Amino acid sequence: MKNTFLCCLAAVSLALSFFFDYAPESQVASAAGSPALAEASLLDLTSGDEGDRPTFRDSLAVGYYAQTLGIKADYDEDASLLRTVSEWMGTPYRFGSNTKKGTDCSGFVTRVFKEAYGINLVHSSRSMFNNVKRVAKDEMQTGDLVFFRRGPGQPIYHVGIYLKDGKFAHAATNGGVMVSSLSQAYYQRNFYAAGRVPNAE
Repeated sequence: MKNTFLCCLAAVSLALSFFFDYAPESQVASAAGSPALAEASLLDLTSGDEGDRPTFRDSLAVGYYAQTLGIKADYDEDASLLRTVSEWMGTPYRFGSNTKKGTDCSGFVTRVFKEAYGINLVHSSRSMFNNVKRVAKDEMQTGDLVFFRRGPGQPIYHVGIYLKDGKFAHAATNGGVMVSSLSQAYYQRNFYAAGRVPNAE
């Protein structure tokens, strides 16, 4: 009985080792959940002869990063922005900094816009607010900035990047870079305005 069990165990072990040695890269990437492996097949976002139309590879990239961020995105969504935000997820909070070792809210926004669009923003949520085109809350688009303050007459103290479905990415003091919902009581109460950065496309 014991020998039979050991033989079965050995057979299963052999079968599993065969699977992991010879499985296609895409299966290994999805099984391991490895962003690095997935990115290798998704980051070539050139449109080739398609002109400005999104390619099938674009659609895969958008789908992958949207899933990472917990949003539903259309195939023609901004893949560069979603990828950049995804790469910053989990970065710890550090006041006055903007590196992947630690960043504050405005530092996170400045780095994402620099990496995704080549746009230099000032490392200050209040200065950012003074340099955006205001948009209504119900007209926000992916990539718009969302600003928060703690009541009428109070200064802006927090900024994030709107994604979709009422969700935004930001560097929170109690959790670092994450995705939160504008419908959460705290953010709903402190939401002040939204703005669009010129030339962010």
